[in-house]
Amino acid sequence: MPQRLMTALSLSAAAALFASNAAASSGDAWESFRAEVSQKCLAAASSLEKASTVVDPFGSESFGLALVIGTPKGSEAAVTQICVFDKQKKTVELGGELTPDTVNIAVPTKAQ
Repeated sequence: MPQRLMTALSLSAAAALFASNAAASSGDAWESFRAEVSQKCLAAASSLEKASTVVDPFGSESFGLALVIGTPKGSEAAVTQICVFDKQKKTVELGGELTPDTVNIAVPTKAQ
């Protein structure tokens, strides 16, 4: 087989493999990923009452990203924290508390 034809076939096979992997990473897998990021971020933000999350649908290549919004215990003003979820280690880190004068986030309501 000529070298060009073998190269073209190899590239076609690689493209098909990547396309099938991308399709496998959709739908239920992404929903499961978002649920895991939300759960881990909420657990890490245990100092917040009535906490909720807004999860970046896909995150970055290495990290899941979310905003955690809630009220610190003993406070009346809501704060927002940035949550970073390490996709490999399955651990999270929270940023500091951002007050409404720094950032104003409204959690979207979900249609039921």
